[in-house]
Amino acid sequence: MANATELKLGQKLNEGKTKQIFELVDEPGHVLVQSKDQITAGNAVRKDQMEGKAAIANKTTSCVFKLLQDAGFKTAFVRQHSETAFVASRCEMIPIEWVCRRIATGSFLKRNPGVKEGYRFTPLKMEMFFKDDANNDPQWSEEQLLAAGFELAGLTIGRCEVDIMSKSTVAIFEVLEKAWATQDCTLVDMKIEFGVNVTTKEIVLADVIDNDSWRLWPAGDRSQQKDKQVYRDLKEVTPEAMQMVKRNFEWVAERVKLLLESQVKGRVVVLMGSTSDVAHCEKIRKACGSYGIPCHLRVNSAHKGPDETLRIKAEYEGDGVPTIFVAVAGRSNGLGPVMSGNTAYPVINCPPITPDWGAQDIWSSLRMPSGLGCSTVLSPEAAAQFAAQILGLNDHLVWVKLRASMLNTWISLKQADKKLQEYSL
Repeated sequence: MANATELKLGQKLNEGKTKQIFELVDEPGHVLVQSKDQITAGNAVRKDQMEGKAAIANKTTSCVFKLLQDAGFKTAFVRQHSETAFVASRCEMIPIEWVCRRIATGSFLKRNPGVKEGYRFTPLKMEMFFKDDANNDPQWSEEQLLAAGFELAGLTIGRCEVDIMSKSTVAIFEVLEKAWATQDCTLVDMKIEFGVNVTTKEIVLADVIDNDSWRLWPAGDRSQQKDKQVYRDLKEVTPEAMQMVKRNFEWVAERVKLLLESQVKGRVVVLMGSTSDVAHCEKIRKACGSYGIPCHLRVNSAHKGPDETLRIKAEYEGDGVPTIFVAVAGRSNGLGPVMSGNTAYPVINCPPITPDWGAQDIWSSLRMPSGLGCSTVLSPEAAAQFAAQILGLNDHLVWVKLRASMLNTWISLKQADKKLQEYSL
């Protein structure tokens, strides 16, 4: 990893309790986020030095942002630069902490007497807090945020922007919750911040997401908590206690790297009845690639070579890799029904419909004999998406791409509606 001194730093733009932000002279529009070896609680009422915390926090943040960026979320993160610093897009920060909760604990219980600790929020509980240390970061409503009329980097924070941040917070929590579940760790709650990218004028996830940002309970057991709450709960700060806190932070930093790895990697196998269907199948393979799913193309006719069809099926069943078969056959579709009748693996029909006989040919994919469970999806991209949804049940890296795609589609529609309203006015 390059050393931070190799970058030409400009003026210090901001300094908080746990990080400093510097202008980068040779990278217009980018900044260096430098972590500090300081841990705080209660708006810095309690603060201590913790040797190595900067490196631990930077490693955690970089891994989390890489997971989110690879999934398709828009973030300010650009790259990890050194052990203790990363490069980010320069943003004007929106002074709101967005808090998302799955389990009731901490300050929520104090503000909502009568709610028992451990109450599970379904759907997730969303809260927002105005960043104001002097007043202990008061809780705000959406109405207060809208009334504030913040204007940052030329963007006014209105209804569209508030809705985007709210929806994004939920999606980001769900992605990290799914990822941590692969490590048998419960994401209890989380706080994040957004900024306006000064170059693109887009709202992006910004600041940091490290072990100060969430509560993590291994095996769902609060007594095993690994987050900053352990430091908050200390009755007395001693060298031994700080070593325990540091070990917890190191535990999280090591585990968070595992979130970038699949526990179970599946694949899609596309069987086409003829090479004339290659273009249709290539669309399926390209769409699978966008979800990070390997896709194999094979040619075989169940009518003309059923023994070879079954041999190919056995080839992919024999190595234990989770597999989705996609049958691409025009005219009379024999591939889908034959595969479905001879494998317990999912089979998706995706026939290439032609304008002449398509209305008649489709019935060979839709009307199946009893005992066959293959589905039919006409769009090659949608067939790949359906396969991803099946594989995503056991592969969080596929699931997070699906979740980010859902969010980005929603945001595109929201922004299109805003532009249309502005144009109409």
